[in-house]
Amino acid sequence: MPVDVGAAERFVFANARVLERHRLAVLLSGGEVAPVLEALRAYRNPDGGFGHALEPDVRAPESEPASTLSALEVLAEVGALDDPMVEGAGAWIGTIADRDGGMPFVLPSAAAHPHAPWMVPSDGGSFLTFAIAARLWEAGSSEPWLDRATDWCWSKLESSDELSAYWLKFSLDFLDHVPDQARASATIERLRSQLGRDGSIPVPGGTENERLTPLALSPRPDSRSRALFTDDQVDIDIDLLERGQQVDGGWTFDWLAWSPGQSIEWRGILTVRALATVAGHGRLRPQRSA
Repeated sequence: MPVDVGAAERFVFANARVLERHRLAVLLSGGEVAPVLEALRAYRNPDGGFGHALEPDVRAPESEPASTLSALEVLAEVGALDDPMVEGAGAWIGTIADRDGGMPFVLPSAAAHPHAPWMVPSDGGSFLTFAIAARLWEAGSSEPWLDRATDWCWSKLESSDELSAYWLKFSLDFLDHVPDQARASATIERLRSQLGRDGSIPVPGGTENERLTPLALSPRPDSRSRALFTDDQVDIDIDLLERGQQVDGGWTFDWLAWSPGQSIEWRGILTVRALATVAGHGRLRPQRSA
């Protein structure tokens, strides 16, 4: 069944953050980008990073890698990677990265505030290094950290025989945007063996049957990583995404719900993301329900 755009809009108006309202206006009606940027600045800290639960699973006010990644993703979505917030975020990232370029998953300060059980510091750099490097490459950044991070990413890719689900997802994002296309394409092909027959990969330690599907791993039709998936796999996944619209008009998630605020904020984000993904594949019909 096609997506009910009107029901999705009503869900966002009834439940989502101001940021998602403005993102939806850009997506569906070509609204101004300025209100998105203004809403995003509310999550920005003086150090240039982002916090304040912009990433709903880590609710510390201080700047966090995951929230800063979320900000860069919003800026990429609305075509605003030339905004000065990108430069500020990149500079902050450089101050918290390890010497080898690896980016921590969560900062210790997050422990003093509500957070998902998995949002805890880890040893060494995390898969967020891949994701943030991808966004900075996409932005054409000259941040000095980016070269160190890129070396770190290549080292991880070349020394790991197998990647778990989110490591694979963000590795593909990095490989979609790093300038060395030949090396990236060869590495993407090497990762093919980690996917199941349907193009998905299970999430270890996740909820029952939690998996990352082709659209989660490679959301953009024109990306290098899309070579890993057949047209049939992508079409099936889009069908599943369309059928995932709930009776209230929104989309939901398959990982652990641990807080009412986290749940409703994620649902707003995922509703906008679902509409953007369907639209990006030419399958969004902008009718309103009666």
